[in-house]
Amino acid sequence: MSSSEHRATHRATTADDDAAGLLGLLRAVPDHPAPGITFWDITPLLGDAAALSRATGALAEAARAMPGGGVDLVAGVEARGFVLGAPLALALGAGFVPLRKAGKLPWRTVRQDYSLEYGEASIEAHEDAVPAGARVLVIDDVLATGGTASAACALVRRLGGELAGALFLLELTDLPGRAALAGALGGAPVSAVLRTP
Repeated sequence: MSSSEHRATHRATTADDDAAGLLGLLRAVPDHPAPGITFWDITPLLGDAAALSRATGALAEAARAMPGGGVDLVAGVEARGFVLGAPLALALGAGFVPLRKAGKLPWRTVRQDYSLEYGEASIEAHEDAVPAGARVLVIDDVLATGGTASAACALVRRLGGELAGALFLLELTDLPGRAALAGALGGAPVSAVLRTP
């Protein structure tokens, strides 16, 4: 094995070990918020400063690896997308746009309705949150069925943004989120730092 191959193997092993360590800090909570739904709780990871730093770094690395150039704005979905999105925006040198639950923003908004596994929901953004043509990266904590992320992408497009992609801390690979999100992305990439086994 050449020295460059050894370095590449070492980097891959370190990344895999780090991903396993971060995944180990997430907590699966059964039957929340409804029977049959498993909620992936990221608060143990958020409470560990070193893990939060590693997760933010991994998200920034994944964002930089997406094709198409830089990002002007990071759009975080309430509420955990806020927690991950703001430090990611700083790491990328981008601004941050909160995509909030209906009725929470103080000024004129654009609203996007969507369906969840356990009901209906809406997200909103200020009507001037995304300048026309701005490259926007959508971020949330978990990609599950893709409903919330698809709504976030649709909202960004309605605001005049160009989707740079969608990024998640965790992808639940046994659910159809990636496939469901494909249409909303319109060819933009989707990436996740962690995946369920």
